[in-house]
Amino acid sequence: MRILMISDVYFPRINGVSTSIQTFWREFENQGHELTLIAPQYPAAPEDSNNIMRIPSRYLFFDPEDRMMKPRETLSHLGRLRQHRFDIVHIQTPFVAHYAGVRLGTWLGLPRVESYHTFFEEYLYHYAPLIPESWARFAARKFSKSQCNNVDAVVVPSTPMLEVLRGYGVNCPAAVIPTGIELERFRGGDGHRFRARHRIPAHRPVLLYIGRVAFEKNIDFLLRALDTLRQGIPEALLIIAGEGPAQGHLQRLTAKLGLQENVLFVGYLSREDQLLDCYRAADVLVFASRTETQGLVLLESMALGTPVVSTAVMGTRDILKPAKGAIIAEETTEDFAAKVAKVLQDKALRKRLSQEGQEYVKQWSAGALANKMVAFYERIIAAHR
Repeated sequence: MRILMISDVYFPRINGVSTSIQTFWREFENQGHELTLIAPQYPAAPEDSNNIMRIPSRYLFFDPEDRMMKPRETLSHLGRLRQHRFDIVHIQTPFVAHYAGVRLGTWLGLPRVESYHTFFEEYLYHYAPLIPESWARFAARKFSKSQCNNVDAVVVPSTPMLEVLRGYGVNCPAAVIPTGIELERFRGGDGHRFRARHRIPAHRPVLLYIGRVAFEKNIDFLLRALDTLRQGIPEALLIIAGEGPAQGHLQRLTAKLGLQENVLFVGYLSREDQLLDCYRAADVLVFASRTETQGLVLLESMALGTPVVSTAVMGTRDILKPAKGAIIAEETTEDFAAKVAKVLQDKALRKRLSQEGQEYVKQWSAGALANKMVAFYERIIAAHR
């Protein structure tokens, strides 16, 4: 099968969409499929394979991490793309990529599948503070319904996200296909090395948040839960690994709560080594996002044997429902802190959760989920013909 994929983001921009594309791409190639990706050109241009078409892009003053592809440049490659004789167009993001992908699919006579990665109703108002929240939510619902009903099929990473879209009035064919874990890439890691690098004593209890440092991730709540936790475990340390627009706000909140000695911001970590060391250094991963369409970091943590304490909202519900390798907490600082304290203070519980998680995560292998995606492509291609 020949797949044309288009996205408004890809590496070196680090986020869940980039990781999802890369994970599926590797598995598709392992199965003998061909994939071509259209993605923005970034100032720090990486060395790409011939299967990536980088499109000239513009700087976004309100979001300097991202770039906006120039639409005309995106559509100027039609002749070259026609030669590849693709079977399907897979659109990954809802901005320039959506509109360009829809037009390319029409001109090439191909079915168009779109992934819905971001819960915009819970996301948009954080980045448009001048717009009333109710207006932002209404706009996000209308926007999502319009885009999803303008393609042949939609892929969502969790059952709750599909329920939300159906509630909006999205009526096109859809499938729940999460991003899988490349289990072979989540082995090893040296927690002692990470602790030594950051001068963290071997006995100190460590909580870990990994992900984009953004307002919608609800990291404020984790800091307040930490403030409650330290009343019983004063030496507890929360590591925040990642980068994003909320970092300054979180640093100020850390100071306001007097948590400077209990919080460590370590920034972005290389997925090849530093990230694995960081997971291994932690006693528990903590997570409380209300907007996740999946929650891939929960699976990564389990794969490396680090127990999880998390709220179960939206996409994380699918992962946490079996309660394997994780403890579900309510979104109250008292309950969350109590569940974390239980894990930190009970060595036997940590061992059991670690073993359960490593076994459970095998169900989420990248190969199995790539097979599911290919089968979905085949159904949509057959229906289109």
